[in-house]
Amino acid sequence: MGPVVGVDLGTTYSCVAIFQNGAVEIIANDQGNRVTPSYVAFTDSERLVGDAAKTQAALNPANTIYDTKRLIGRQFTDPLVQKDMKLWPFKVVPDSSGKPLIQVTVDGAKKSLTPQEVSSMVLGKMRDTAEAYLGKEVKNMVVTVPAYFNDAQRQATKDAGAIAGLNVLRILNEPTAAAIAFGLDRSHAAETVLVFDLGGGTFDVSLLSIDSGVFEVLATAGDTHLGGEDLDARLIQHLIGIVKKKYPGKDPTTSPAAVQKLRREAERAKRALSTKTEVRVEIEGLLPGVDLSEMVTRAKFEELCADLFRQTLLPVEKVLEDAAISKSDVSEVVLVGGSTRIPKVRSMLKRFFNGKEPNTSINPDEAVAFGAAVQAGVLSGERDKKIQDLLLLDVAPLTLGIETTGGVMAAIIPRNTVIPTSKTKRYTTAEDGQVAVTNKVFEGERPLSQDNRLLGTFELSGFPAMPRGEAQIDVTFDLDANGILSVSAREVTSGTEAKITIQNADRLSPEDVERMVNEAASYKDADAQALGRVEARVRLEQYVHACRKLLKDVELRNRMLEEDVLSATSDLDTVDAWLDDSGDHSAAEYDERLAELRDNSVGPVFERYDVVGQLHRARVGLLRVAAWRTVCA
Repeated sequence: MGPVVGVDLGTTYSCVAIFQNGAVEIIANDQGNRVTPSYVAFTDSERLVGDAAKTQAALNPANTIYDTKRLIGRQFTDPLVQKDMKLWPFKVVPDSSGKPLIQVTVDGAKKSLTPQEVSSMVLGKMRDTAEAYLGKEVKNMVVTVPAYFNDAQRQATKDAGAIAGLNVLRILNEPTAAAIAFGLDRSHAAETVLVFDLGGGTFDVSLLSIDSGVFEVLATAGDTHLGGEDLDARLIQHLIGIVKKKYPGKDPTTSPAAVQKLRREAERAKRALSTKTEVRVEIEGLLPGVDLSEMVTRAKFEELCADLFRQTLLPVEKVLEDAAISKSDVSEVVLVGGSTRIPKVRSMLKRFFNGKEPNTSINPDEAVAFGAAVQAGVLSGERDKKIQDLLLLDVAPLTLGIETTGGVMAAIIPRNTVIPTSKTKRYTTAEDGQVAVTNKVFEGERPLSQDNRLLGTFELSGFPAMPRGEAQIDVTFDLDANGILSVSAREVTSGTEAKITIQNADRLSPEDVERMVNEAASYKDADAQALGRVEARVRLEQYVHACRKLLKDVELRNRMLEEDVLSATSDLDTVDAWLDDSGDHSAAEYDERLAELRDNSVGPVFERYDVVGQLHRARVGLLRVAAWRTVCA
């Protein structure tokens, strides 16, 4: 099936890795960075993904998209979506079915993108990074999601892969992937490991038993809306309050560019406070006439985020309770996710576990991609002895069931059931003469179905009319290794049956996916055109530069007629002025100008003095430098 890579598709940063030659390799992007910002931006002429998109965020806030993991699989009316929208500079609107769409301006026209489309662009960037490193086409990957992602969010993540033209072989829970990274090279002694995964936008806690290559998840809990972004938001609100106090009548929230500057500085300050006790936040020109220079202490930061830090301990208590394991039975507390670098998080965990030091032996930014790459290696058929006996026993994060009489939620697959699994329960009719049964499928932990999340409905019809209670209807729930659900129903007496895959309301239709795949291909073509335009401009600029360099050569100048020098200089000045005018030109226009210089104006002048070879060598050398700069830009 070709190479299979593992991708940690994160809220703020993503990472890609591959298992080959008996080891996992984290693949650096074209900037040399091992993690890539999960940012997508649209400029007047091109689409940017990753570092380039994040770098220009403050200059182009309305068209720079991030945090899509917080939108994926949710409804527009979700209170968390409404809360986040207040801090996002880009516009989010509902579609006809109530799903969120992100509005951007592309080529002067408004365009609405689903969160799946934006995530597919990030996945596409991860694929391109891997292909550049491997020199091979990559079609298959393992993608990680938070353990507490529900069915809709998992389906939407698979859709994102499909839009990018990728085959997502497995949806893997992030803490499970991190546990693989932690336990792969350890001794075969049995251990009970708690993985504490606090990332940029999501939070998971999983308790696992690791024994001789068998990774069994005992319990999992978390919050799909808690992470470093929320800590940044507290610091941003604090800084906004300071600006309003110092400059009455000035409000940074009225300027998307100002909020982006604050976001960038808040993230920088938060990172710095992990190693320093205080840091100065300085932003020149935050607003017209407003410069911000403020000292932020670690104590103040911890005070602003105290309740969020406390929230992280609730899932820890829950998994210990669910697995019926005491704190003292936990062998290691493994920290994953960039936000676990915060000293307060570490000290709270240490105190909770009665002085046990958290384990920081794995890279918190790369551990999830590492584990995903190992699982990718297993699925690709790698025969390495390190992974040949690897077995994952993951669990369902949420209870799955149906609504019964009185609106009660009847559990069929309880939370923390090992997956993949299939469970069947028998039900009957509630009225005489019934020939059809329609029921609702829910996920959640509340006793009443109305308080849980509706996944869809299943219907069984066409069985014979019988007195109340005589029909015997077996309802079977199949939960696959990705945590995605199918439901079947069968009336035993008559043999009538129906099989239904839950088509979640948040899942894209095949037609939508196909349309987005075609649009993604057009973006790829546009990206190739943009790169071609840059390369053509570089060729022209370097020819001009090489010509000017030759004109400065004293020996050549002494041989040249003055009118030839003036003519060549004038032609080069004309091209420089054309390059400096407004707007980008097409690759063809740049190449046309280059051909004109080389064949009709400056080139023939140098031919008369027999220095064309010298010019060619200078230009090739400059082009090599330019190509390197383009790659690093």
